[in-house]
Amino acid sequence: MAAHSVRLGVDIGGTFTDAVLETSSGRYSTKVLTTYAAPENAIIEGMHKVCAMAGINPNTIGQIIHGTTLATNALIERRGAKTALITTRGFRDVIEMRTESRFEQYDLNLTLPQPLLPRNRRYVVSERLDAQGDTLIPLDLAEVEALADILRDAGYESVAVGLLHSYVNDAHEQQIAQVLAQRMPGVMVSLSSQVSPQMREYERFNTTIANAYIKPLMKSYLSRLKDQLAAQGADCPVYLMHSGGGIIDIDTAAEFPVRLVESGPAGGAVFAADIAARHGLDKVLSFDMGGTTAKICLIRNQTPKTARVFEVARSYRFKKGSGMPISIPVIDMVEIGAGGGSLAHVDAMGQIRVGPESAGSEPGPACYGRGGARPAVTDADLALGKLDAASFAGGKMPLDADAALAALGTHLGAPLNMKATEAAWGLSEVVDENMANAARVHAVENGEDLAGYTMIAFGGAAPLHAARLCEKLGIDRLLVPVGAGVGSAIGFLRAPFSFESNRSAFMKIGSFDSARVTALFAEMEAEARGFVRACDAESDILTEHKVYMRYSGQGWEIPVMLTPEQAAGPDAATLLRLFEADYARLFGRSVDGMEAEITVWSVNAFTRPEPATRLTPAQASGPAPSLGTRAVFDPASGQWADAAIVERDALMPGMTIQGPAVITEAETTIIVPASRVAKAQPDCSLDLCGKDTRDV
Repeated sequence: MAAHSVRLGVDIGGTFTDAVLETSSGRYSTKVLTTYAAPENAIIEGMHKVCAMAGINPNTIGQIIHGTTLATNALIERRGAKTALITTRGFRDVIEMRTESRFEQYDLNLTLPQPLLPRNRRYVVSERLDAQGDTLIPLDLAEVEALADILRDAGYESVAVGLLHSYVNDAHEQQIAQVLAQRMPGVMVSLSSQVSPQMREYERFNTTIANAYIKPLMKSYLSRLKDQLAAQGADCPVYLMHSGGGIIDIDTAAEFPVRLVESGPAGGAVFAADIAARHGLDKVLSFDMGGTTAKICLIRNQTPKTARVFEVARSYRFKKGSGMPISIPVIDMVEIGAGGGSLAHVDAMGQIRVGPESAGSEPGPACYGRGGARPAVTDADLALGKLDAASFAGGKMPLDADAALAALGTHLGAPLNMKATEAAWGLSEVVDENMANAARVHAVENGEDLAGYTMIAFGGAAPLHAARLCEKLGIDRLLVPVGAGVGSAIGFLRAPFSFESNRSAFMKIGSFDSARVTALFAEMEAEARGFVRACDAESDILTEHKVYMRYSGQGWEIPVMLTPEQAAGPDAATLLRLFEADYARLFGRSVDGMEAEITVWSVNAFTRPEPATRLTPAQASGPAPSLGTRAVFDPASGQWADAAIVERDALMPGMTIQGPAVITEAETTIIVPASRVAKAQPDCSLDLCGKDTRDV
């Protein structure tokens, strides 16, 4: 077997680490508990398990693609390196002052997240550029040298450099980097002109600090991972999934680890987009629920929606502006603390609250029998009959039903004077409504109506809850693809090599400079192509061009996509027409008589994806074989019902399953409520629709 025909995708989650091996003979997958102290250990364990399933040695693997939540967790938990910021004199407190906007206008006790660096770790130098990049105050190199000596003596491991208007002219930042290299050999340096060369100093400085803060941690981890994989025989190229939905090489990932912050969820969105393309779906709601979080993403025309800023560690759930902004290309999604391990409690108002705190894998939910005492979502799923204690994880990890009931009764039932199963019902409904509300808010913020959307559910916990979410959201069709339990890891294997280059260059439509735009696009395209070519020396590279536009006086922009022909010969009239059309689609109308302007330019380079094979819907071929029944609680009716038990491996295309039913597999369980009928499709995806719309 040729080495390039064997690929391994590995996703480190908050509770489980997923491994998927694809060979010419098939696909093999497993889930193992995440090892927090040394995350690479779980990867090695998962790799050996899937290799044993396939009957091959690790030295046969030709390519490994990895996604991880380590960068996100380091930022949330403040476990980064000792980091300093060097900035322009007078702008030391930008990351603490933020934008001065109040995300909760009437909260008198508003709590803002603390900046990553306290004030005594933020330093200034005398220099100043204007908005055109011209020098107003030259950089004093003697001052920089003296500051470098101070930082060296203080033992800083990493330095972020963010100067005013350096996105236009990076000369001063480059000079500071040269001094730091001479005076502080070995220190890690992150320049804002390289990490996030965009206007808005708060977002740019914060992103650069975040990159510097996690850089030593991620560089050390990636180096250990590469060495351990090689020691185990997998001495092959290792690539990382980045937040924008593509793959970058391990050296780029180590240099710009902030681009890995949403790498796992991005893989899930790529997976859902691939399923959407195979089924010919243009309006999809991607629902990814794992052990720690739930992620919801809108996918239009088989392409996930993207953004260039997102927030980490929001202090107020669903509230934009309450977290740390990270200004990088990213797949736009909403992420909430609602996973199988999310812990529940009763608040001062006597209400059940779920998340964002998670039991993770250490100790895990109470039913794991690893020392967890507080009730988690998985405990409720077990108590309500959705999970079978003996067959969880294919029978490799039996659950303790008594421990789950005890935790539910002690922490929820006793304070609310209800039985443990009633408490489980309440917990399950609360977490489902939290996720449904997040989906509603995300859709409204993007000008979308979820009517007519199809939900694609994946992640270990999503198929347990997806049908109930569809009932709450009024979504008729639900797809649960094969490999749903390890969907993000499969998505890594579907993602192209890609890199997106962004630049801020303010330009009004009335003073549009075609020659300047052409030169800017050429420079950005060369940069983006260079990163992709470093990963793949042979494949064709495609490019997408995008501009961010707004009306003069507005505070934020909308993205406007350009065709290759429009990018090759940019003109003001075309950009204005495209902007007004997109603006009207989002907000109902354009604004007559107001000038438009461009703030950010973007070029994304990527390898050509393999075309998805369109599937023909399966014709009904009769009911699926049942292994018997078990009692499952139906939250819609508030009653227990006998649900048929069906093994997914026994399903053939066209077979149907009338709800209520439980469809089991090694990596997840699919709940078919009484309101739905499931049908197996040609690719073995399960299509769940309402009984009144399914022709069976």
